[in-house]
Amino acid sequence: MSLKCKPTVTRRAFVASSLAGVMSTTLPFPGAAEAATQKFSLRAAQGRTRIVPEPHSDTAAWCYNGKVPGPEIRIRHGERLQVEVTNDLAEETTVHWHGIRLPNAMDGVPHLTQVPIAPGDKFVYEFDAVDAGTFWYHPHQRSFEQVGRGLYGPLIVEEANPPRVDREVTWVLDDWRLTDDASISDDFGNAHDVSHAGRLGNTVTINGLVPETFEVASGERIRLRLINAANARIFALDFGDHTPRIIALDGQPVTPHDPPGGLVVLGPAMRADVILDCIGEPGAQAQLVDRAYRGNDFRVLDFTYADTALREATPDWPIALPANPIPEPDLSSAQRHEVTFTGGMMGMMVEREMGLERRGGMMGGGMMGMMHDGRGIWFVNGKAAEGHVLDPFLTLKRDASHILEMTNATAFDHPIHLHGHSFRVISRNGAPTPHREWQDTVLMAPRERVEIAFVADNLGDWMFHCHILEHQAAGMMGVIRVA
Repeated sequence: MSLKCKPTVTRRAFVASSLAGVMSTTLPFPGAAEAATQKFSLRAAQGRTRIVPEPHSDTAAWCYNGKVPGPEIRIRHGERLQVEVTNDLAEETTVHWHGIRLPNAMDGVPHLTQVPIAPGDKFVYEFDAVDAGTFWYHPHQRSFEQVGRGLYGPLIVEEANPPRVDREVTWVLDDWRLTDDASISDDFGNAHDVSHAGRLGNTVTINGLVPETFEVASGERIRLRLINAANARIFALDFGDHTPRIIALDGQPVTPHDPPGGLVVLGPAMRADVILDCIGEPGAQAQLVDRAYRGNDFRVLDFTYADTALREATPDWPIALPANPIPEPDLSSAQRHEVTFTGGMMGMMVEREMGLERRGGMMGGGMMGMMHDGRGIWFVNGKAAEGHVLDPFLTLKRDASHILEMTNATAFDHPIHLHGHSFRVISRNGAPTPHREWQDTVLMAPRERVEIAFVADNLGDWMFHCHILEHQAAGMMGVIRVA
């Protein structure tokens, strides 16, 4: 079964795109006239890349500028970014700038914020880097397959005064479902993936390659930017005796802290900046292990220490990052909104356990719909999305504070992503979060209730969806309007 579909351009889509362009002129992002513009180009096309080492062959993939991941786009905080995207694929595409607070017309959502880029055509994205941090880019057109075939890349916005480190490294994490000849399995959108945990692969890569070792030196301090670009895989990274300190989540600074339970957990689309102090002895080795799935722990790579130490002890340089200019929500006056996620395999059972009235799920076309066209399996407030042009399920007053009370009434994890804004995660299952972290994608466990708060200061219609891309394609997606 395939979820492939080619939506047509409707009058409504053109109106939405035009409206987004008008709205983009009213955004409260100062400094555009003074900002230096950094220009880049991306070309989306089929290519070949080496994912697994020889004697396996290389792999046919979809690439930006012939690479997987695509080129790292790196600019300074406050600069203006201009990217010309050429589509040399045989199908439409877009580019979404994940986690960036930007004008609605630049958000890269097909038929909602722009007409998709046709084969052979170009589109220029342009916006100001209002926040420093670790972000990434990927298509929003048929993303469950386009991302799954390799279309993604890192976007780094450097702080004016970054913390001092010996080395900065970006790791784009992904997993691939490969066949015996190192080809990408062509079973995108199959019924099991769509109704369960999404497309989990059998080969994990860092920066497009199966890693073996990562060379470090005793006493070295590394800033490690982690990006999870996988369709569905959650990573829970155990650095062993190395104790990483988290300094940013989803690009936004957070009070430096040790990862809960010793694991750096990243759902799909999430990012973390960590400070890694290399405390091993010269010539030592240590493992990086992923422990996200019970009974399926696996070694990701080995840290190998040089024979000569960089210094006798790790440095004590400050590591806290400066805050980005995000408006603080007023929790005392915030308007509250309920959002419930339902559906998927075992969805009815979980809803009954939680005592919820049915708003969607496996009845009324759930499993039968899945067998028909893959849609109507996952629901946001009882509705399953079809395509990106949707009536808003929430309309939020501009510049007001809002709290979304979200309930995951399913048997699966969901990384929930809001476009155009960052939000504070303020509680989980009624308990206040210790760091009230800013994020744009929050990982919700089965049966979990999470509250997020933000100021709706960015006009437009914004996607709100699960970033397990098979769940998004099968209905777990909606539109939040800021007006």
